[in-house]
Amino acid sequence: MAMGRSGKKRVLLKIGTNTLTKETNQISRGKVEDIGRQISLLSKDYEFIIVSSGAIAVAKQFVKLESSGKEITVKQALAAIGQPHLMRIFQENFRELGLLTSQCLLSYADLKGEKSKENIVNTINVLLDNNYIPIINENDTVATDEIQFGDNDKLAALTAALLKADLVIIATNTNGIYTKQSMETHLKKTIKEVTDIDDLRREISTGMSSQGTGGMQSKIEAAEILKKEKIETWIVNGIQDNFIINAMNQQVNFTKILNDQ
Repeated sequence: MAMGRSGKKRVLLKIGTNTLTKETNQISRGKVEDIGRQISLLSKDYEFIIVSSGAIAVAKQFVKLESSGKEITVKQALAAIGQPHLMRIFQENFRELGLLTSQCLLSYADLKGEKSKENIVNTINVLLDNNYIPIINENDTVATDEIQFGDNDKLAALTAALLKADLVIIATNTNGIYTKQSMETHLKKTIKEVTDIDDLRREISTGMSSQGTGGMQSKIEAAEILKKEKIETWIVNGIQDNFIINAMNQQVNFTKILNDQ
């Protein structure tokens, strides 16, 4: 890996809703603490940027809006209610570990304009230089892309490319990507390393997780964006405790999507 501005390796950690809830109906403070503890232990050598889903899930713990909950405008309203609560959970748990947090809400429009891209890079670099962890989510009150389709996978990939991350870790609820044959026999054998994105597409199933909107297809699409930028992607089981450190130490099964060089 290359070194970032600080001399540390820059890691973008994408956390899906099912990781944060540990596949229940509520955000797990224990999981947020687990993530913060690992970041603290790794802070000498790595700087972290977090792209986190979960605003809608946390809102549902506090409110029940008058609707079926499936309309996109209602989901946007839930996101607006849940985002401050989600940030508070991060802030409280990370602060106890001596970690400082900051909130960055982005939309795809922000990632298209040259001036807005420059502003994003400058702001996040200043935050990292001052030991603040940027916690990024889509600005769901004005944008609906990730609510409908990708659970922040694509947003994470585009953000990592813009910020020149050295590594992207996508935390999900599987031990990486399983071979199609092992899924058919229920053995769930992980593909450990791969360079060809088309090979991965042939292996994945189209299922989605219970609360997230991503599924494995959106993670493959994110990895394809990152591969073009020569950024390595890891797909790791974030529900397991210590998943970042265990992956770095090769102590768990997960999928590495490598560069050609």
